[in-house]
Amino acid sequence: MQYWPRKQAKNEVASVRSWAATKDCKVLGFAGYKAGMTHALIVDNRKTSTTKGEQIFCPITVIECPPLKTVSVRFYKKSNNQKHLVSEVFSSQLEKELGRSLIIPKKPNKKIEDVKDFDEIRLLVHTQPKLTGIGKKKPEIFELALGGKKEEQLKLAQEKLGKEITVNDVFKEGQQVDAHSITKGKGFQGPVKRFGVSIRSHKSEKTKRGPGSLGPWRGQGHVMYRVAHAGKMGHHQRTEYNKWIIKIGEKGEDVNVKGGFIRYGIVKNPYILLKGSIAGPKKRLIRLNGAIRPSSYIPEQAPTLSYLSLNSSQGN
Repeated sequence: MQYWPRKQAKNEVASVRSWAATKDCKVLGFAGYKAGMTHALIVDNRKTSTTKGEQIFCPITVIECPPLKTVSVRFYKKSNNQKHLVSEVFSSQLEKELGRSLIIPKKPNKKIEDVKDFDEIRLLVHTQPKLTGIGKKKPEIFELALGGKKEEQLKLAQEKLGKEITVNDVFKEGQQVDAHSITKGKGFQGPVKRFGVSIRSHKSEKTKRGPGSLGPWRGQGHVMYRVAHAGKMGHHQRTEYNKWIIKIGEKGEDVNVKGGFIRYGIVKNPYILLKGSIAGPKKRLIRLNGAIRPSSYIPEQAPTLSYLSLNSSQGN
């Protein structure tokens, strides 16, 4: 029941419902495009690890992170345990590509100084896919929360309105982050692949790859929804907690494999190297936030990266 209801995501941009509490006044999240995977050798620096101080193999996910640009500042008011949008101030300098995603206001009708009554501030930002090589111009739009008191948030919002936010402004090497993304869609699949039910004997009646006799599961006059039946699989929103940032780099040529990443191309912008895999196909937007429940086992200092494989993924 952990993943019910089993339905597909409405949008390819993952939604974030909770943010890590922090007293520091800073932007609490970022986003980038999944380029692909490679592997590295790192010096293990975990305190209680049996391989502490030794070189260990580490799978690496490369996420390209072109700067985000602030569209507007949103002011929220709390009432009845809910947050309501009370005002929004747009930047006077918006890029023309943004018109592909929303209706751009002709003239900014408000100033940040005019808004007095609010409890929380968030930034509406958009990506810049035109800076990458993935072949798209339409930007993704989403909100980012801010840390600190509301007076500090107001000052930070004034600085960031209409400006770019870089990955180094938000994260640092060795930090733990939560990755929110939409998984790869697999279309209409049967119960064996979708739920892992056992394939029955070749002497079974009618079918081998069905769920078998439903028995009490249809005793109510209908088939219960928890029965493993065929249906759409994949394209779900998933969150992976406590992904470890191994490195944050500026030059894409330092991580580009020979011939480029399959179905992605080459990395042209700043990038993040994360330990392990990330849900979603190539070119999918990955939203990264500060870890909401960080692990004490993962150290705050990034490990030493002694080798990063740049061999071609195609074996050439």
